[in-house]
Amino acid sequence: MSGQVIALKEWASAIEALRNGQQILIMRKGGIREETRDFQVESESFYLYPTYEHQRRELLKEEYQYQLDETLRSWSSQDTEAVIRCYAELTEDILIASQEELDRLKGEHIWTDRFAEERVKWKRAQPLHLMLLRVYELTEHVRVSILPEYNGCKSWIGLPAAALDAAERRPVLSDEEYAERINTIKSLLR
Repeated sequence: MSGQVIALKEWASAIEALRNGQQILIMRKGGIREETRDFQVESESFYLYPTYEHQRRELLKEEYQYQLDETLRSWSSQDTEAVIRCYAELTEDILIASQEELDRLKGEHIWTDRFAEERVKWKRAQPLHLMLLRVYELTEHVRVSILPEYNGCKSWIGLPAAALDAAERRPVLSDEEYAERINTIKSLLR
């Protein structure tokens, strides 16, 4: 990915929850078009690229459904640019093998029990990656052209480095707040 930086595709509503400090985690098993057919962490740090097409209102807890509505209000399938608002550092990749483990984390994310259950059951032989992210908001959001290679069910894409390298960032949560959230998640998983 010469001249590029790596980005992870994620629901726009989930990126908003990360940007607002409502959660510090995302869940991954992989996209249908992943080269290895399962999810692999390709980078310890990356930008978050918003996706809109596959967001499903019924998979968000009722109190967070407004975020889906807000993201869709400013989006069209005819858009030629995407807005990059966040950068993330992976602080831990925890493999979840059971529904019981995931159930303990109900209060730590915006998704419904159904969403979490679907993630665990899909590709049952593969563990679910619970990615704990330290998120930074770009002080000035960056617009990037939407290229055909960004489409499809794959997790990782390359974005133009020139557009993003100079972007300043500020942490969404303080060091103390982030450490507290990490401790809570680890306690729930013990």
